[in-house]
Amino acid sequence: MRIVVARCSVDYVGRLTAHLPQADRLLMVKADGSVLVHADGGSYKPLNWMSPPCRLVERESDGLAAVWVVENKAGETLTIRLVEVHHDSEHELGVDPGLVKDGVEAHLQELLAERVETLGSGWRLVRREFPTAIGPVDLMCRDADGFAVVVEVKRRGEIDGVEQLTRYLELLNRDPLLAPVSGVFAAQEIKPQARVLAEDRGIRCLVLDYEALRGTEAGGLRLF
Repeated sequence: MRIVVARCSVDYVGRLTAHLPQADRLLMVKADGSVLVHADGGSYKPLNWMSPPCRLVERESDGLAAVWVVENKAGETLTIRLVEVHHDSEHELGVDPGLVKDGVEAHLQELLAERVETLGSGWRLVRREFPTAIGPVDLMCRDADGFAVVVEVKRRGEIDGVEQLTRYLELLNRDPLLAPVSGVFAAQEIKPQARVLAEDRGIRCLVLDYEALRGTEAGGLRLF
């Protein structure tokens, strides 16, 4: 990545035209070829940019430090006239591993399995990823009375998650060794429509407090 801080003006010509008068700005040229023009504000959003595939040509010009002409395949151009360069450096960042989200469904499932007692006193975990003919159930548990309970875990509880749990319940309740099987729909957030549908089908809804599950914040789970 090349990072340049310079006093510059910027002109874009393409589907429309746009002009940025002279000012100090941050210019970024990424390894994928994209060029971004940032001000000292506006959060993450650039003032102007050119997405790849595009080509940057740097030219000399009298009275200017340099002129950058960036053109894409559509013939759009971004012309950056650098009046004074305050900083110019290049850095090899390598391959980025990508964003790893905290609190994804698999982690929520793991935390709830470790603290299955939060579902109720005397509950125990039978198995995570309990296999069925239509896919694995997130958690198969037994309540204090020994009855089977299926727990479906989501980050955001919506109607499709309730439908998924309903299909599991319909299938598992055909097994005389498991029936009767009840269900719990667990998520960090449960949409009102999903809650109505779940409760109409006899499924309990559990709102997960992720920080409490991790033990990093005082609090508890709310079972409705």
